[in-house]
Amino acid sequence: MTDTKIMFFDIDGTLLSEETKQIPESAIRSIRQARTNGHKMFINTGRCLNNIDSYILDIGFDGLICACGTHIIYNNQDLLYITQPPEICSIVVNYGLSCHLDVVFEARTHIGFTPVETLRPSAYELYKSCIDRGFIPDMDILSKDFFFDKFVVWIEENSDFPTFLNAVSPYFVCIDRSDSFKEFVPRGYSKASGIQFLLNKLNIPLNHAYAVGDSNNDLPMLEYVPNSIAMGNSQPVSLFEKVRYVTRSVEEDGIEHALQHFHFI
Repeated sequence: MTDTKIMFFDIDGTLLSEETKQIPESAIRSIRQARTNGHKMFINTGRCLNNIDSYILDIGFDGLICACGTHIIYNNQDLLYITQPPEICSIVVNYGLSCHLDVVFEARTHIGFTPVETLRPSAYELYKSCIDRGFIPDMDILSKDFFFDKFVVWIEENSDFPTFLNAVSPYFVCIDRSDSFKEFVPRGYSKASGIQFLLNKLNIPLNHAYAVGDSNNDLPMLEYVPNSIAMGNSQPVSLFEKVRYVTRSVEEDGIEHALQHFHFI
């Protein structure tokens, strides 16, 4: 596959507009054309598989890197899946509760929340969106059998985040999404490790790999590939200094523009 190029797409703010909550038709059309031209198209997201809507998958991708490199799918087959043992999950749950954090626990088959009656607005908004989409987050996080793959937390004024971070750091890396919102992924896994795994599996050289993203949690993959692309709507804008190319925003057909610029289409 030495003549094949491969591109990895983040979802939120890259494929999916944060303003319109839609994927531009130009992005759908250009991704399909790139595949027709013989190139590989992959999603590379922090989302777990169960949190990727069918209208996104229906675009048609060769595969997915989900949950920051812990779940890799190619041609509808699992190539890699990493989850956390119950004893580690229990540590995270108990410290999340005692340190007064809103925590969302994500796995490929389910999602769990700290008690819904105590959720702050941002976390409750995610909970409600799950309900609205028909996905009921009814997992008992205190069950001895409860497990997850990764998680996110919201920090409030009464949260003891330093204690929580110290307790979970042996097992997870913290991605700083904002002052009050953090994402945690298992140590040794990232969007970059997922790309490395796939390139080795598909025998595609690194210089044929492209990645496009819009935020700090995309940095691992943007720093790993030589052909890194930031969306014009990226936040923070300091991301622009760390990539090879800045394309247009989602709403201004940024995906199509990037695929044209690098001769995928």
